[in-house]
Amino acid sequence: MRYAHEVGKVRAAERALMARLPEGTLMQRAAAGLASVCARVLPAVYGSRVVLLIGGGDNGGDALYAGARLARRGARVHAVQAGSTIHEAGLAALRAAGGRLLDGGQEAAIAGADLIIDGLTGIGGSGGLREPHATYAALASESAGIVVACDVPSGVDAGSGRVAGTAVHADLTVTFGTHKPGLLIDPGASYCGVVELVDIGLGPDLPDPDVVAARPVDVQPPEPGPESDKYRRGVVGILAGGEEFTGAAVLSAGGAVRGGAGMVRFASVRHPVELVRHRWPEVVTTVIEPGRAKVLERIGRVQAWVVGPGLGTGAAAESLVEAVLTTDLPALVDADGLTVLSRRRDLLRRAAPTVLTPHAGELSRLIAATRDDIEAARLDHVRRAAAELSATVLLKGSTTLVAEEDRPVRVNPTGTPRLATAGTGDVLSGLIGALLAGGMPALDAAAAGAYLHGLAARLASAPTPGLESPISAEDVITALPDAFRTLSLPVAAVPGQAPGDA
Repeated sequence: MRYAHEVGKVRAAERALMARLPEGTLMQRAAAGLASVCARVLPAVYGSRVVLLIGGGDNGGDALYAGARLARRGARVHAVQAGSTIHEAGLAALRAAGGRLLDGGQEAAIAGADLIIDGLTGIGGSGGLREPHATYAALASESAGIVVACDVPSGVDAGSGRVAGTAVHADLTVTFGTHKPGLLIDPGASYCGVVELVDIGLGPDLPDPDVVAARPVDVQPPEPGPESDKYRRGVVGILAGGEEFTGAAVLSAGGAVRGGAGMVRFASVRHPVELVRHRWPEVVTTVIEPGRAKVLERIGRVQAWVVGPGLGTGAAAESLVEAVLTTDLPALVDADGLTVLSRRRDLLRRAAPTVLTPHAGELSRLIAATRDDIEAARLDHVRRAAAELSATVLLKGSTTLVAEEDRPVRVNPTGTPRLATAGTGDVLSGLIGALLAGGMPALDAAAAGAYLHGLAARLASAPTPGLESPISAEDVITALPDAFRTLSLPVAAVPGQAPGDA
């Protein structure tokens, strides 16, 4: 796992460690790690043109000391001062190594740099960048040189990933001690490039993480053993589709079939049942009439339920959602089922695990927040939703977040904008349902499902790395077996997973 800690906890750990170390040691550790990464990404350090963008905080000091190390190796290092103050000891070290502080020609220097180190603001920065910081951030982002952010790209809120106005678009972000949530959550994550963690010794002073992101090795779906049969592998029951929306039925069933379920039992009104039977002959189907007493007993024994995709939102759909949520089995509610829950939150008062998979609009109806507010503060709202709804909440979006109360939020590192197409959420529901039926805890099943779903989308959209094409929900289903196989590959071979992201 990649672990991320809130800014206040990072600051407290830094203070505790600095109290045990000689003055300046922590900054020198950070600068050494930063300089090492910069030297590695430059074609040659000697003779290279390096520009340091320096703010008034400790990140400016980190950048100055790193610049001094590069200057001692023969780089031509120029510092650009953005604020009214500068780290004097760092500037003295830079000058002693042969670097200098520019008093003019900053634009030309930035444009002509081989490498730019962004030390404008640190992890304490919030809100939009002021001038001249915003101008320098824009110039760096537009330059042809390699842009390396120090701890977090300036303009990105380290705690949330919010970006208010101009921010540095980095090719690589070198972060110190631990990841910060804003490096993993969009929009901030999209400004970071490859993220590399430099160990400066904070580990013993850090509490449990606030946010975690999986590596491939952390995703461990149930594996059949020699004694497995279809019942031991997990039977998932799906209630989806209706006369009006039939595709959701086929897609959610497909996600479960390709998601490793030992058996999929599907139930709906006649037409979606016929379609599922035709597309997925291995699925056991039942025609039901919603509203009938003991309707679930007709379907047969299952180990987890999926309810909601394409179900409709009327009384018949409500009766099915209520029937599922009054069982003592794990249940996933998606799509129309979430709309039902927005008026029947009482159904969430249950002891069994419940997974909800809303996008921001659906979540807005469940917790009385606007969609814009949720999109602007996704981390805060997914935590709030998990607490208010007493459920595992998977918030879909450019960064998918999975939350349970009093647990670190899981950030999904896979996916592609190509997933923004109709039906892919239905596939995800079936996939997570299969993992729940296989015995995975709700948080693990939701996070693993999101990971595999996003990975399948990458494989479907770019079978040749770097050449993406549009995909459909059916393409994601088809790519799921390859996504499962990819979990055993080395990190460098996982599509879209850079070594520094591991």
